[in-house]
Amino acid sequence: MPGLFDRLDKEIKESQKDGGISPLDIAKLPPSLRKIMRVMLRELQMSYPRMCEVMDTMPEQDRLTRTELDSALSNLTEQFWLTRIGEREKAIYKVNLRRKEGSTLAAGIWSSLDSKLKRKPPTG
Repeated sequence: MPGLFDRLDKEIKESQKDGGISPLDIAKLPPSLRKIMRVMLRELQMSYPRMCEVMDTMPEQDRLTRTELDSALSNLTEQFWLTRIGEREKAIYKVNLRRKEGSTLAAGIWSSLDSKLKRKPPTG
């Protein structure tokens, strides 16, 4: 049985195939992760201690344990929903609505052009 974070990872990877993550994708997130993103969208930047404070004020059914929160923040960071500056308690998280991906197309284009340039022109 896939876990919450496995499902999130799968959904994000599917979104990446369609050109990246959009703010509308936030509505598709599981409730706890959606709450994290909604809080982050209001503040745009938040320290880890502040995130813990906010999590502690949420209704009990919506709260994440510190381990779950750490895992969720790590997952959201790895998938480019958030960017993290610093580590652990000194970390600051920022919303990253415009995900920047490395292009796999560029490598193919340049290698193709390079091979065509290396070919000798036909002698006539």
